Amino acid sequence: MTPRKPHRDSRPQGRNAPGRKPFQKGSHDRRGQDDEPEALWLYGQHAVLEALGNPQRKKERFIATPEAARRLAEELGPRLEAAGLAVEELHRRDIDKLLPEGAVHQGIALLSEPLPDQGLEDWSPEKDKRHVVLALDRVTDPHNVGAIIRSCVAFGASALLLTRRHSPSETGVLAKTASGALEHLPILRETNLARALETLKEKGFHCAGLAGEATAPIADLPRERSLCLVLGAEGKGLRQKTRETCDSLVRLPTRPPIDQLNVSNAAAISLYEVLGRG
Repeated sequence: MTPRKPHRDSRPQGRNAPGRKPFQKGSHDRRGQDDEPEALWLYGQHAVLEALGNPQRKKERFIATPEAARRLAEELGPRLEAAGLAVEELHRRDIDKLLPEGAVHQGIALLSEPLPDQGLEDWSPEKDKRHVVLALDRVTDPHNVGAIIRSCVAFGASALLLTRRHSPSETGVLAKTASGALEHLPILRETNLARALETLKEKGFHCAGLAGEATAPIADLPRERSLCLVLGAEGKGLRQKTRETCDSLVRLPTRPPIDQLNVSNAAAISLYEVLGRG
């Protein structure tokens, strides 16, 4: 692995060049066959190392400070070789200029395309196995969604279901918060959440929405049947149509005066209840 000398001009090149309209994944119902996604910067040790090791992700450029390249040489070597990339060494200040303000990059970043867009029809879960899917109803904060992706992978959820609108696209912030888990979880995007839940019900899933006013505890959900847990945005909760489409509403065992949790915390506890205990 031979480091390249720092570029004098560290401005984004090619598809990431200034003036080009960035691709917003999820801003359309479905990306067209000929639509070429815009590259984005992933940063942070865990996010970048896992992205480099993901054969489904198209990589374009890898940058690192000399210190980070030396520190991570053993882990980077085989990943970069498989990706056909070399280390492009830059000073930290030059990396800072390429990334969003305040990005905690730990000295490494990867320019890559977003992961392939997919919906329920593209997802082929393993047969004869219990699956748990987490669905989010208009949860828009990328930090929350990134933390939820991390919990999904940690507890063994099969997929995360998002709406194409009112959900964050794949960004460096989301990937950094997911801490590498983004590369290991199918992210399914559908235009209509209620219709997607109906599709899962046809496939044998029990769809349960989390609601503070529900009387049934989450512990009562079936242990052998595949589940879809649906969480709404903080404050607003589940939309009425989403509530009506769910097979049941359940609640977490919280108590006053703090009877509501951040949605990412609620997701982690819910996944533990339906996956971790077993």
